[in-house]
Amino acid sequence: MSERRNPYPFDVFEPKWQQIWDAEKTFKVANPGEAGFDASRPKCYILDMFPYPSGAGLHVGHPEGYTATDIVSRYKRMNGFNVLHPMGWDSFGLPAEQYAIKTGQHPAVTTQGNIDNFRRQLKMLGFSYDWDREIATTDPEYVRWTQWVFLKLYNSYFCRECNQAKPVAELEAKGWSRDEIDAVRLAYVAEVPVNWSPDMGTVLANEEVEEWRSKGHTIERRMLRQWMLRITDYAERLIDELEPLDWPESIKLLQRNWIGKSEGAEVAFKANGHEITVYTTRPDTLFGATYMVLCPEHPLVDEIVTDEAREAVAEYRKACAAKSDLERTDLAKDKSGVFTGAYAVNPVNGKEIPIWIADYVLMGYGTGAIMAVPAHDERDFEFAQKFELPILQVVAPPSDDIPWQGFCGYEGTSVNSDFLTGLPTPEAKKRMIAWLEEKGVGRGKVNYKLRDWLFSRQRYWGEPFPIVWNEEDGRHYPLSESELPLLQPQMEDFKPSGDPRGPLVKATEWIRYSETSHRETNTMPQWAGSCWYYLRYLDPKNACAFVDPEVERYWMGSSEKPGGVDLYVGGTEHAVLHLLYARFWHKVLFDLGLLSTNEPFNKLVNQGLILGEDGQKMSKSRGNVVNPDDIVQQYGADSLRMYEMFMGPLKDVKPWATKGVEGVSRFLARVWRVAFVENQAGEWTLSGKVTACGCPEGSISPVRKEVHKTIRKVTSDIEEMSFNTAISKMMECTNAMTSAEKVCLPDYVNLLMVLNPFAPHITEEIYARLCEAFPQLPKQQLCMQEWPKHKEEYLVEDSLEIVIQINGKLRDKVQVAADAGREDVEQAALAQPRIQELLEGLTVRKVIVVPGRLVNIVAN
Repeated sequence: MSERRNPYPFDVFEPKWQQIWDAEKTFKVANPGEAGFDASRPKCYILDMFPYPSGAGLHVGHPEGYTATDIVSRYKRMNGFNVLHPMGWDSFGLPAEQYAIKTGQHPAVTTQGNIDNFRRQLKMLGFSYDWDREIATTDPEYVRWTQWVFLKLYNSYFCRECNQAKPVAELEAKGWSRDEIDAVRLAYVAEVPVNWSPDMGTVLANEEVEEWRSKGHTIERRMLRQWMLRITDYAERLIDELEPLDWPESIKLLQRNWIGKSEGAEVAFKANGHEITVYTTRPDTLFGATYMVLCPEHPLVDEIVTDEAREAVAEYRKACAAKSDLERTDLAKDKSGVFTGAYAVNPVNGKEIPIWIADYVLMGYGTGAIMAVPAHDERDFEFAQKFELPILQVVAPPSDDIPWQGFCGYEGTSVNSDFLTGLPTPEAKKRMIAWLEEKGVGRGKVNYKLRDWLFSRQRYWGEPFPIVWNEEDGRHYPLSESELPLLQPQMEDFKPSGDPRGPLVKATEWIRYSETSHRETNTMPQWAGSCWYYLRYLDPKNACAFVDPEVERYWMGSSEKPGGVDLYVGGTEHAVLHLLYARFWHKVLFDLGLLSTNEPFNKLVNQGLILGEDGQKMSKSRGNVVNPDDIVQQYGADSLRMYEMFMGPLKDVKPWATKGVEGVSRFLARVWRVAFVENQAGEWTLSGKVTACGCPEGSISPVRKEVHKTIRKVTSDIEEMSFNTAISKMMECTNAMTSAEKVCLPDYVNLLMVLNPFAPHITEEIYARLCEAFPQLPKQQLCMQEWPKHKEEYLVEDSLEIVIQINGKLRDKVQVAADAGREDVEQAALAQPRIQELLEGLTVRKVIVVPGRLVNIVAN
């Protein structure tokens, strides 16, 4: 088979332009106070979500969002903005540590190799990043400032009176004790149930459990001492301050649902001399509570369980320890549980109800105990049916057509509920809360599904906590800022020891801080570095501050927008946790006077997933991964960029098709061939079609009209991030030029300019060659020139195409003068030979003319 010839020499000029941009630092942007900074220009901060540099490198799905932000960045520069468009690496991560355990290769070595490969691939695609701002969360200086932010959290508390974070030094000045202060710190220590993997030697987030269990690792529930961040103090603000952000409503809803605000009551049940507190959103259903359920980890289980039930309870708790929270709360799973042998007293009617333990109740939500009302809760109903527990109706649906079993709507009426009977649900709920408070057995309460952030990991490859433990008083103390960064010790053995304190316990010299104190051996999660990276991009070389205040105010400050980053693009997989955690950190730093905006990201756009050619998510195990290196080698970087934007709307999920890249490559070849022809020696030379002669400024040729339509359309579409329709319009314009005998130089250059953000390599190459032939052209890269403006006078149409219908069905089209009157349009339509033929033998009853659009002839 003969080697495929490239339709234009992308393999020659694409690497050339990438080297030019690198050498000249074309996309470097200055900060306030630096040489070259232009304060007269408006700012635009465009950000890609932080990539993790995996060993597999990029696949073709990754550049989709990067291409979108690059197009907008290039467009904004050409429109006179100071554009900050950086890139860096979320480079801590469990995969590098697992690889180190297998091979003995230090995670830093693996990570650096992965970063180098990712950087090469991104530069290969011509993205206009300011590479002088490149950061990695594993860089010692970055670690320093991550630890510095942690210490800000450690040394702060949430002041409920002023609804913001304040330094704990204020509490010390008021005479608070150390225990009182530790109880309100935003960073604190607690014994909590976690997903512990003994063979990996680390705690996993709920979202990570299935991934690592599917890889053969053991995961169990265990109580461990962990560092926590008090994100729940910010729950109300995280909801309220979401509203003004320019985010998709679906993402806002995910955030609100994750926080899970609810209003209800705490109720106290007496049980064998103990008090069990439950939280319920439906206190009006208390008369229907026929049993209680505690989570298996509840501390009262050991206190209330009877001797007869003790063995069964112990076995059940052991089985539950192997399940993640997601598995335990799966609505589809078969309900399981064990009776403790104990009973509680329902405070509203004095009746005894049995106490069970079951895995569908979690310690992390509410109080770890529920009152079960099986008549009006689906899970409680299934549980009661399985274990033959009483089911008592206490709410009547609004219609007899609706079954009462499982009905939990708020439009019902209380029944079988003593003093609540006959009251509508909202009123019954209020009445019951008042009764509970009056009797001293409960109180109204707002609750949140959001739990405090478990911030500890038992890993080597993460930021060490800047904390030491005093062995004399058993307390934790922060390192001074002068001791930062605290880096991991050099180790050769990364294998987990099985010790829940993590692999750092093996670094005995490093652990020993002084004769009476030792270092914390947990490390921070990968989330830590990705919570604030957008701030470090602003001032990445600053050794004196995490960001200079003046620089932060310029890039993040705005009197009109609540968030600092003007455009943030990434996948929906980060729709909840990353955005929530980053917002939390940002708000704390804002409260402490270190930032000028209350929110980090003003506008958020989520790109859709690019699937494999088989319609499945790309993965090595499915064998459907497409490497961008292969596509660039065969079709060029511009073709890959253009195809990913041409596949469909940015937000849609789309299947990959390599044949589509070939089609886009042919389009770019047509753009190239407007100006060039290939001679017999295989050299590309100017064809003479593009000419500077005979192109007076005011003349309006069909091509010029098409060019100015294209300028208007592409400008509008980039603003709306509708890249696929912009490309369609540029294809139409190119077809018009291809069909024309001659193309005026200004028209061709205007096409190149609007195409430049999409396909920067080919447009810069064509323009550079044109500059050699046409010395009147500005000797400046297109990406640094001013974006073209369409002229309305060039868009005025001399004629219009009118659709002709007979009885509402399309039958023909006709060209008429743009200023033609109704009678002229009607006559032109009736005069068409095709229309006369179709009307033969019919009587025209009516002719309807819609000016500028259509003529409908009613005939029978």
